[in-house]
Amino acid sequence: MTAGTAQKISNAILSCGAGVASFLFSLGALLTLTELDQKVVAALVAGAFCLLVSYVAAERPNSESARALSALSERLLAVEDGDLVSPAPPLVQRNMPKVATAVDSLFAEVRASIENAHALGMYDPVTSLPNRLHFRSEADKLLHQTTAGMLSAMLFVDLDRFKMVNDSLGHARGDQLLIMVANRLRVVVNAEFSGSARSRPLLARLAGDEFTIFFPTIESSEEICRVARRIVLAISEPFELSSHSVDIGASIGVALAPEHGQSVEALMRAADIAMYRAKGRGGGQHCLFDAALAADHQQKIDTEKALGDAVQRNEFVLAFQPQMSLVTGEVVGAEALLRWNHPRDGLRMPSSFIPIAERTGLISEVGEWVTNEVASNLAAWQRDGFDARIAFNISPRQLDRPDFFTRLRQCFADAGVPLSLIELEFTESAAMEVGAGVLDEIGALRREGAHVAIDDFGTGYSNIARLRAMPLDRVKLDPSLIADIENSEKARVIVQAVIQLIKGVGCEIVAEAVETVAQADILRAMGCDVVQGFVFAEPMFEEEFLAWTGNARGRSAKSVA
Repeated sequence: MTAGTAQKISNAILSCGAGVASFLFSLGALLTLTELDQKVVAALVAGAFCLLVSYVAAERPNSESARALSALSERLLAVEDGDLVSPAPPLVQRNMPKVATAVDSLFAEVRASIENAHALGMYDPVTSLPNRLHFRSEADKLLHQTTAGMLSAMLFVDLDRFKMVNDSLGHARGDQLLIMVANRLRVVVNAEFSGSARSRPLLARLAGDEFTIFFPTIESSEEICRVARRIVLAISEPFELSSHSVDIGASIGVALAPEHGQSVEALMRAADIAMYRAKGRGGGQHCLFDAALAADHQQKIDTEKALGDAVQRNEFVLAFQPQMSLVTGEVVGAEALLRWNHPRDGLRMPSSFIPIAERTGLISEVGEWVTNEVASNLAAWQRDGFDARIAFNISPRQLDRPDFFTRLRQCFADAGVPLSLIELEFTESAAMEVGAGVLDEIGALRREGAHVAIDDFGTGYSNIARLRAMPLDRVKLDPSLIADIENSEKARVIVQAVIQLIKGVGCEIVAEAVETVAQADILRAMGCDVVQGFVFAEPMFEEEFLAWTGNARGRSAKSVA
């Protein structure tokens, strides 16, 4: 029998009892009372009694429910104080058992949801390792528990070639690989653990293919470097992934506390910087943070900040290095070389800032300045009756701009300079990787008169078929190819083979950084067409360049090389 049915039967019995009592009272009054006024009074009394009994029968269940609902309200309001554990009150369980069961189930589900949310917020769902938030919180606690004189270490682990796995096998396989990497890291960390829980290393996955390990106590920097080498070796072993043998590596940055930082943020930043140095050296190794690395990183940050204003402050200047024909001995053009007249450091070479400009995207703004400056110089030289072809570099980041070729044409058209006076130089890697649309645009420029050259040939991966199909006039040999041609037979054989290859696709050959007459003679004999380098002329500012080309070499000229 359900609680509701029992309540109904109870109410029915009570109502029937009230009716029987009222009948007996009325019957007794009629038999014993003789006067009319006495009978009326007795009837009123009997009616009032019936109403009272009926009210009690109706109110009894309502009052029980009201008290139960009041108790339930108090239980629900207790949630504000964080009470998600206490069961439904006994009054509710007695009078509303189904409601009490539902309330208890609801709180159980809420508690489970909160626990799941906490787990998701503190742990990585792929590897089940602590995530960035959890790691920073726990590492901060461990760091503050260390005593004076103790060393701690932070390792920043970044996987090498992981993106290739994601691209070739898919993100699901990439997640499987991350799980395997996490397991190997656990093995290394557990093998290095000895002592109390306070000294246990903390392993976490920050994001993507980045992991961190915090060692609360270490004996020395040599010890942590040994651990880093163990991790490198562990990750370098092939992974068996869905019938594929996957080879990746790890680049590891190491930072020590308190030497390299006294907070988790400072240690992670130092370890991150060291990791990038390890990756820049080819990956598959570790690097310990030091003062020189910190100074180099700070210089890059300062350079990045200063580059943003260098164009507006007109701090750049062009130097021109003549290009000489080995056939006629004439000046056939010049290469425009960028210099930065830094307000504090003085004249800076491109190698000190171009890579940073490439990484930050500022190279597009710098490249546009170079284009405008070349157009302005050529326009002025034409007015003075001097026609010289100027070569200048084009960054791959500039080619990413959809309006690059339109703006280039407009720049020289506005200056009144024909495109036949410019030569666009593309790096070998960029020339091999550009899409068909960019190649079509380059070909259109070449048909309009512009010359096209590949720079630094011999330093990257060359697709011979692409080289043959490219709209191309010149190929510039990288200086590393000709550095040893005077003393090395192998070097001469390689250069000769490269020259024949380039001649086979119908291009002129330019050798850069020719420093001796002997090198120039060897290159002439091999069939090289044009050279540039210190053997003939160093890079010069505009005034010096014009004087030099006008055979005014006797004038003292300050070198900017």
